Amino acid sequence: MIRITDGIYAAIWRSLRENNCNTYLIEKDGDRILVDPGHFHLLRHWETGLEKRHLSRSDIKVVVITHGHPDHLEGAAVFDGYAKVAIGEKEYAWLKKWAPSWEPDLLLREGDLKVGSIALKVIETPGHSPASICLYLPDKKALFTGDVIFRDGLGRTDLPGGDGQKLKESIRKLASLEVEYLLPGHGEPVIGSKEVARNFRQVEEYWFQFI
Repeated sequence: MIRITDGIYAAIWRSLRENNCNTYLIEKDGDRILVDPGHFHLLRHWETGLEKRHLSRSDIKVVVITHGHPDHLEGAAVFDGYAKVAIGEKEYAWLKKWAPSWEPDLLLREGDLKVGSIALKVIETPGHSPASICLYLPDKKALFTGDVIFRDGLGRTDLPGGDGQKLKESIRKLASLEVEYLLPGHGEPVIGSKEVARNFRQVEEYWFQFI
């Protein structure tokens, strides 16, 4: 895992052979959240990073899933008995139709999320999926965007429940935040407030015409 800033680490998926998502670790005062564990068979990209920091899955308190696509969700299965798994309440309502046997421990709504000493904002951002969520860490000005917006790109809308107009609205909603670190579900992070603002502008000016 690479260090993004104090208390935020990233396992960036760079393989061109198989799809998987980026996974992020948030930690403060011994409390730890893992964001999007990825595919079940591709866990080593973050497990190795934990091991190098002398941590394991048993050190994670909560796992947050930004949306219900397999490349973000599957790996949550390895946390049974270790950590609480959380997903947006509205996303889970949709996901039950496709994966009725999967059940999270926590259902999230838009608003504050407190995990020990870690204080986050949950932001509902539909469009790529019916009710995906993003996470905002105010004290670091860090935004975990799942597949809503990437570096120089945005999430696809042609999968079940995708909606181009809702995705535009979600991206505009995120653009109003004060962000120093934009941490997407795929591709490289965007670091620096000016670069983040430029990225939001470029995505709207170029990509919005295609959705």
